[in-house]
Amino acid sequence: MRQARRMRSACAALAVAAGAGLCAVPAFAAGPPRRVVSLNLCTDQMAMLIAGEGQLHSVSDLAVDPHSAVLVDEARKYALNHGLAEEIFLMRPDLVLAGTYTTRATVDLLRRLGIRVEEFAPENSFDDIRDGFRRMGDLLGRRKRAEELVAEMDRELAGLRAWDPNSSASGPGTRVDAIIGAAGLPNIAGRLGLTGMAKLPLELLILSRPDMVAGENPQFASHSVAQDNFVHPAFRAAVRGAVSVPLPARLTICGGPFTVEAARMLRQAAATIPERR
Repeated sequence: MRQARRMRSACAALAVAAGAGLCAVPAFAAGPPRRVVSLNLCTDQMAMLIAGEGQLHSVSDLAVDPHSAVLVDEARKYALNHGLAEEIFLMRPDLVLAGTYTTRATVDLLRRLGIRVEEFAPENSFDDIRDGFRRMGDLLGRRKRAEELVAEMDRELAGLRAWDPNSSASGPGTRVDAIIGAAGLPNIAGRLGLTGMAKLPLELLILSRPDMVAGENPQFASHSVAQDNFVHPAFRAAVRGAVSVPLPARLTICGGPFTVEAARMLRQAAATIPERR
């Protein structure tokens, strides 16, 4: 009773803040959810690939950003949200999908209001991607569809392995490293002892003499310290003879069947690298 009163109190306060005159805590429905809201770019894309007709109601506004997202056209079919508790509550979802490191205040408040929230951690390997898709399939009552997507990804990965049976990988711990490994290429960050998301000093990059440099190479609108290495004369000289791969960020930000396309792009580019004398 005490918990119910706290939830009704929080719900009423949120309803007033959102300009609503009626507050009703959504109940957990039996069976698959019928009104799903996603707050995270990666859960947006998983849900769009797996959800049944009419099951997904809203995705985050990042899902229509062509720099970050793959399924931009599909995302425009859904209501967009900005991760605010007020707007999510008024959508009356029976399931909210979120990332473990985003919209924490929103997630906490929605749970206090009795709304079911399921969180997904970032995928750092293809096994993580498989697990995430299967879990999404279970949550949405769409496990068969999830397995179809996993099988599709595995077929694409098998094609890459068949292309280069002597593939090798180093520097485990990140999704990008998993992509490099799937392409059958070594990651110099791992050879230099870096793990996870770590800054690679410009001096070490120059001394490593890379054969390939991959990245989106965006046109920066304003100066940032994070961009200094990319415009430094020493960096430009170091990569002058390397193969440059314009790898779109949208293929690496989240994990999914489309992630294999990033590995394929790297593998095709590697075939053009001349032998070093």
